[in-house]
Parts: sequence; C-alpha cells; structure tokens
Amino acid sequence: MYRFLLTPRWWGINVFVLLAIPFCIFMGSWQLSRFEARVQDQRDAGEQAAAAKTDPARPLRELLPIDKNTSGKQAVATGRYGKQLLVPDRELDSRHGYYVLTLLRTDGGQALPVVRGWLPGTADPAKAPAPPAGEVTVTGALQVSESPGSNGVSAAGGLPDGQTGAISSASLVNLVPYKVYDAWITLAKADGGMTAVPATAPQGTGLDLKAFQNLGYTGEWFVFAGFVVFMWFRLLRREAEFARDAELGLIPTEGTDQEQDRERDPEHGRNGSPDENPARDTAGTPVP
Repeated sequence: MYRFLLTPRWWGINVFVLLAIPFCIFMGSWQLSRFEARVQDQRDAGEQAAAAKTDPARPLRELLPIDKNTSGKQAVATGRYGKQLLVPDRELDSRHGYYVLTLLRTDGGQALPVVRGWLPGTADPAKAPAPPAGEVTVTGALQVSESPGSNGVSAAGGLPDGQTGAISSASLVNLVPYKVYDAWITLAKADGGMTAVPATAPQGTGLDLKAFQNLGYTGEWFVFAGFVVFMWFRLLRREAEFARDAELGLIPTEGTDQEQDRERDPEHGRNGSPDENPARDTAGTPVP
C-alpha cells in the first residue's frame, strides 16, 4: 500500500520535508535566542543603572568611547560652558517640556554636551537659565548619542535657531564651531531651578517592540515546522487511501464508465455512438 513512497514525486516531497523542518526549528531557536539576549540586556542595564548611583564618578576620558558597559556611569569633566541650545518636545513624568543643553568646552579642545536640566512648556530661550561663568566641574550620567526618530527623539527638521532635535555629535557639529564628543551627560543635580533629567538605558537593551517581534517570529517558525509535518501526514493518508481503494476496486475504470453510459442510453452502440444498423420493425424485418 505504501509503495508509492518510492516514486519520484514522493522522493521530492520527503526531501523537502526533511530540509524544511530543521530549517524552521533553527530559525525559531535563533529568534528565541535574540529575545533572551534582549531580556538579559535589560537586566544588565537595570543592574548597571543601580550600581551607577553608588559607584564613584570617573574622569570622562576613562569612560570613552562609550558603549553598553559605560553607558549610565557617572562621569566627571572640567571646562567652561559655551554655546547653549534647547531640545524641544521632551517629556518628563508625563509632562511636556524641553531640555536645556549647554556645551562644556574641555581642556582637550572638544566640547561635551551637558543636559543641565528640564523645563516645562514650550522651548523658550528667555526662560532657560544662563550657565555658570568660569571654570566648572560637572558630574553626571554618561549617555549614548541619540538617533533621530527613535526612543522618543524627534526627527522633525526646520527647528528655530538655537534648538536641536537630537543630542548627538552628528547633529551638533553643524551648530557649534568646535569638535563635539560622541556622547553626552545629564547632570545628577540640575542647576538654575530646573529638574534633573534621569539617565536612560542605551538603545537595544530594553524590551521594546523589536524584542517582542523576535518572540513573535519564534512562534511563527515553530508553527511553520508543525504545519509542514501536518501537511506531510495529510498527503500520506490521502495517498494511502487512494491506493487502498484502487486495490479494492472502488475506483471506477474507463471501461466501467462506458458500460454504465450504454446502460443509461440503449440507443448507443458498442462504441458509444448511435447504432449504424438499418432500422427494423417490431418483427425484426428491415424497413425499406
């Protein structure tokens, strides 16, 4: 009954199934590992943020270049405040407002973006307190440069003079006449009566939409593997039933169909065409 498994058609089906199932399982396992890695990154980021509050601050040069391990660490930098910018459309505690960003020119010649605090309302240079004069030493959480259009960072252009949508060296290099560090800090204690901006985890370390997409893809690949197995058994059962019916004679042949047609239409001849014999009367005598 199962001799049909040796036909070329079924050889092709079996080879496809044997390749498709391991591939689906591999892809599902890989997507699951990506989700687990993001979960672990979130745990590490939380532990790092908690440890950063108690760890002593370190010089800025020891924490650069910034990565996932140094993001959120307390950094110390010394210099003089220069150009001040506003970062509009930033929320804090579900309130709309803006950041006050000031460039700190260090002894090395580069400038460090420093978020000195947050103010509610629409960005207004007149409300932003002026930075302290002279040489200052600042301490704050080191942060990765922002990317426009992600993590709530506005990607809108055409901002007024003195404003920037993202805090990054790529965005600030065209606004100031000196080099900018590819990182920034947010002060632990805001000055000028502003509210301190809390540090955030670097991009790609939280349970964001991408993490749950990985989890969804995991389920899809495992469903695909189960679907392949289900369809193989369905085709096998259908083929076996067809072979069994053929052996029992339950499948009509071509000759049987013609005999059934002649029984339904007696005026048709042996070959299924009208009888070519001359017409006869009821007594069997040919009709002239």
